[in-house]
Amino acid sequence: MLDRDNILLIITFWIFISTAAIQLFYYLWFYLAVPLYRPKGSLNNIQPVSVIICARNESENLNRFLPAVLEQKYPEYEVIVVNDCSEDNSYEILGKYLLQYPHLKVSTINKDPKFTHNKKLAQFIGIKASKNELLLFTDADCTPDSDRWLEGMVSNFSEKTTFVLGYGGYFREKGLLNNFIRYDCMTIAMQYFGMALRGIPYMGVGRNLAYRRSLFFANKGYGAHNQLASGDDDLIVNGNATSENTLTEFRMGTHTRSIAAHLIKDFIKQKKRHYTTAPHYKFRDKLLLITEPASRVLFYTSIAVLLSFIFLWPYVLAVFGLRLIIQVIVLSLVSRKLNEPGIVPISLFFDIFSPVIYSVIYISKPGSKSGRNRWK
Repeated sequence: MLDRDNILLIITFWIFISTAAIQLFYYLWFYLAVPLYRPKGSLNNIQPVSVIICARNESENLNRFLPAVLEQKYPEYEVIVVNDCSEDNSYEILGKYLLQYPHLKVSTINKDPKFTHNKKLAQFIGIKASKNELLLFTDADCTPDSDRWLEGMVSNFSEKTTFVLGYGGYFREKGLLNNFIRYDCMTIAMQYFGMALRGIPYMGVGRNLAYRRSLFFANKGYGAHNQLASGDDDLIVNGNATSENTLTEFRMGTHTRSIAAHLIKDFIKQKKRHYTTAPHYKFRDKLLLITEPASRVLFYTSIAVLLSFIFLWPYVLAVFGLRLIIQVIVLSLVSRKLNEPGIVPISLFFDIFSPVIYSVIYISKPGSKSGRNRWK
């Protein structure tokens, strides 16, 4: 007869096997779909497009990054910069570029001490000012990886395409925080690209996202989510994207790069703001998103328990080794596809601790209620 300790170890072993199976499913079904994907869009598919950038006190970034957007090798496009209540010299920087680039348009929102608003109002102003059906969004602190960015993103639009999900990565810098932010960005992209490729699009990132102007107005803008501090990108995708109307684009040259946070507190603040949108996702998406990190926690916990008791250790190590090999192969292929060098070795460390880090950030005390109207 089995004693109580053996019964608990057997249960732990089957938890280990079950969570390993879940992990392998995510890697082989969703994540591997990213490096195996071959784009369908033809680079000869030229359509007029409006690029929309919202900026508040971004004079330095506008001066540094805006020319790369304005100098795309694309025949017909406009760039709309919404200068939202800036108190730096953004107006002078934009005025300089207005003289150089006839396809640049600037909309200005003046500061009103009696009225505060979030980024969505600036986005709405930019969309209203646009003249084209196709809209491509990025941020003032972003730059395209090449002068073929527009060509690659727009090439995916056909009559039935409403959304094109692009990749917005971060500049590579020294330091553990930068590595973690890039790991976080890459694995999130691996997730939303993989789910979209398997017919379950659930989000996009505003650093590199395209959709139709008509969809925005048919959806009555951001609707019930208008007052949320975030969600101008992921929630409009979550509520309207389908397997039929959504494509992904992550060929080399179609990525954007942004400046990563240099302080831990800034990264945490950014993650908290993003987490405000999570409760508004579809139930199916929330279930899929929570299952992977939850299974990962149980996987690592159970293997630690089993090995500490030397219980069925050859089988435990074999399953762990299989999962590790597949993980390294998939992450290596994805990092190459998304041009994220140096991520894979340290990602194995982040893989263990990131669910705990994210959980602590998510359940930690949120900011004040007034934060819902903060722009950034």
